[in-house]
Amino acid sequence: MNPRGTRLLVDALAFAAYKHRLQRRKDPEASPYINHPIALAHVLTDEAGMTNARLLAAAILHDTIEDTETTYEELRERFGKTIAGVVREVSDDTTLPKAERKRLQIEHAEHLSRRARLVKLADKICNVRDVAANAPHDWPLARRREYFDWAKAVVDRIRGTNKNLERAFDEAYAGRP
Repeated sequence: MNPRGTRLLVDALAFAAYKHRLQRRKDPEASPYINHPIALAHVLTDEAGMTNARLLAAAILHDTIEDTETTYEELRERFGKTIAGVVREVSDDTTLPKAERKRLQIEHAEHLSRRARLVKLADKICNVRDVAANAPHDWPLARRREYFDWAKAVVDRIRGTNKNLERAFDEAYAGRP
């Protein structure tokens, strides 16, 4: 990766770490939230061989609009239109009820750009792995199974995007509770 790409990734990591600094994952250990965006970048690089700095930065920033007070405009100004656009594509409208957001994720998945599909695949892989290994303590078996099936419905809409990521998702899904 060139120095510009490296700087972009370091800036994205610093920005995401700051924006998510007070957040914790829902796992029993309440691990730092930043571990999740880092895991997406790891999946994209190690399991899919992706090295595009904009893609990796978008993966690192993927939850900033949805889960922090970050705006699309703020991301566009700092990281450019491409990265901000991918983050916006994968962000849910948090003003909608949760069931509607989940339905829309399935419905809109096939209309995502290639970069957004890659981020979405990595996100579903990481989330399914996390639920299988370290589900939130208040998630009964039925909710965990529901989550797996919903994630699969999203992934099924974007199959044909990347064989390695789809295989990784299928392997994670095979561990369905």
